[in-house]
Amino acid sequence: MKLKCVLLLLITCLSVQASPIQELLERIDKGASKKFLIEKVKSDQDFFELDQKGKKVVVRGNNYVNIATGINWYLKYYAGIHLSWNGMQAKLPAELPPVTQKERRETSMKYRYDLNYCTYSYTMAFWDWERWEKEIDWMALHGINIPLSVVGVETVWYNVLEKLGYTKSEINDFIAGPGFLAWWLMNNLEGWGGPNPDNWYKQQTALQQRIVKRMREYGIEPVFPGYAGIVPHNAKEKIGLNVSDPGNWGAYKRPAFLQPTDPRFGEIAQLYYKELEKLYGKANYFSMDPFHEGGSVEGVDLDAAGKAIMREMKTANPKAVWVMQAWQACPHQAMIENLPQGDLLVLDLFSESRPQWGDPQSTWYRKDGYGKHDWLYCMLLNFGGNVGLHGKMNHVIQSFYDAKSGSKGEMLKGVGITMEGSENNPVMFELLCELPWRNERFEKDEWLRNYTFARYGTNDSQIMEAWKLLSNSIYNCPDRSVQEGTTESVFCARPAEVITTVSSWSNCEVYYNPEDVIQAARLFLSVADKYKGNNNFEYDLIDILRQAITEKGRVVQRAVTAAYHAGNIKAFKMLSTQYLHLIDCQDELLGTRPEFKVGSWINKARKLGQTQDEKDLYEWNARVQITTWGNRQAAEGGLRDYAHREWNGLLKDFYRYRWSTYFNYLEAKMRGENPKEIDFYSIEEPWTLQHNTYSDSPQGDVVITAKRIWKEVGL
Repeated sequence: MKLKCVLLLLITCLSVQASPIQELLERIDKGASKKFLIEKVKSDQDFFELDQKGKKVVVRGNNYVNIATGINWYLKYYAGIHLSWNGMQAKLPAELPPVTQKERRETSMKYRYDLNYCTYSYTMAFWDWERWEKEIDWMALHGINIPLSVVGVETVWYNVLEKLGYTKSEINDFIAGPGFLAWWLMNNLEGWGGPNPDNWYKQQTALQQRIVKRMREYGIEPVFPGYAGIVPHNAKEKIGLNVSDPGNWGAYKRPAFLQPTDPRFGEIAQLYYKELEKLYGKANYFSMDPFHEGGSVEGVDLDAAGKAIMREMKTANPKAVWVMQAWQACPHQAMIENLPQGDLLVLDLFSESRPQWGDPQSTWYRKDGYGKHDWLYCMLLNFGGNVGLHGKMNHVIQSFYDAKSGSKGEMLKGVGITMEGSENNPVMFELLCELPWRNERFEKDEWLRNYTFARYGTNDSQIMEAWKLLSNSIYNCPDRSVQEGTTESVFCARPAEVITTVSSWSNCEVYYNPEDVIQAARLFLSVADKYKGNNNFEYDLIDILRQAITEKGRVVQRAVTAAYHAGNIKAFKMLSTQYLHLIDCQDELLGTRPEFKVGSWINKARKLGQTQDEKDLYEWNARVQITTWGNRQAAEGGLRDYAHREWNGLLKDFYRYRWSTYFNYLEAKMRGENPKEIDFYSIEEPWTLQHNTYSDSPQGDVVITAKRIWKEVGL
């Protein structure tokens, strides 16, 4: 009898240890799992409850993701602890604040989606398991249950192409390098950034296996790339396939599209799904976006293509759902109109600015939305991983509830965060992830009061005033603006007399009062000593002060141009020197936080390499992506600076050098000389080929440095 009791006790202890929630709590703070009681309850209703039993906080829900969401809600709004990309660990109080009245939250929003293909390149290209473990915890805490999961899919393709008769060299000519896999997966290009070493395929396969294992422990369902009819552009010549040519994506040749009438369509699709399942297990959701971003559909029977893609997915898994991005002309109506209801889930990718679900005010208006198909309200927010405060805080709240109660609300099944780059603007992503759990429309200012308590662990009138200023200005981008992400930093622009944009498709238009941002920075600085050591506060202090310096930079740059046009060499030299000093100050300020250092990006890339050649290749991918993006033709075709970053190290060595070169050129012209026109690409490319080291460790005290820089730049 004693032995039986001991065995039962051991089994119980092991089962508690095995719970992903217990392990999550221990990763947040060692010993934290002993302060909570976790109760998983069978229910068809998605919910979480917060309750109290003695000194322990009870968190119950119908699955682990919803329980994790409840834990996050408790930590934020009861304990004043906000876990975000800038910090996934916290010290919990010895005795948790009690839940004095049971709180229950339910949602009818079945799906909570995360990630964009671009995120995997602009942010996640060089992540290891340690970073991925934190991200999966973040997903669970924020209610994410169907994230895009594409790590290691290049190995699937390698195996498929090898079985189709392609050589190793030919395969590597097709599969893109680590920094550009997103656009290869979206059928925009082939091979750029490669060839990948054998070790890359091995380590990414092992990494994805760990990723999906952890996701499935939580009950998170990965969305794998499915087979969308894509083959290498030479598939007709190589293996005799009947293909159409989707054309070029900028300077890059797109992969070919395998016609649905080709007798080998099913064979190749099933070969793909077999290899995918063999490596990463069975999936219930597959992401496919044929003809993404302008791919030509000439000569393609779209109805037949949609049906063929759906048929092969269903053959692989009869329960599977096709997840499709709504972007520009995709999904083509003819491709989806005859697909069965319930088998397609459309991501309304840019709901906050260019909704396609049926909003008649949208510049991408679709009269019938997605017809009978389910869709998700998504927030894109960030393009290219660019740094900058930005958002439509009030509009996101109101437009979500408008969509929910609108004519297409019945088909609205959840939300998605579809940023091109992450690890920025935590306030906006926190807001979006809470929408499914707030059944009634709410006010922005009320939410902000709660957010500031969660973010900093206190109620502070100065901080709240700063956030109100930001929420009514830089986080209040006009509802109908189609601006692609943040108002870009003039420091990062290719120099010109008039700066209207940094990347080719966004802008530097100021839709807010810059003085509001500067005042918000001033308010943060006024209480900085009080919050010294508060990780979230110090991150936000640097980010807001960075934005304030950017605002001044815009003013000084215009003054430089005015002095040039006036022919005033003395004023020109003084103002251009001041402008370059602002860049130096910005560089030093950002060096106090690892999130704003180019060294963090480059060193992650090099760390993945197992040989010197691998390290150099990955570093080149990292450097090229955030600067020229492509070769000369692609860069000058519009891609250069698309993924620009206002980062320490990059400001000093790349952007400042461009500006100083340009100022020397203008000064020579003012002196009556005839200087040679600047070939910017020729001075940009050398940085991408260098291997000089950058530190990824923070340098200097955050508060002390911020105060000194504030005085130095004269804000």
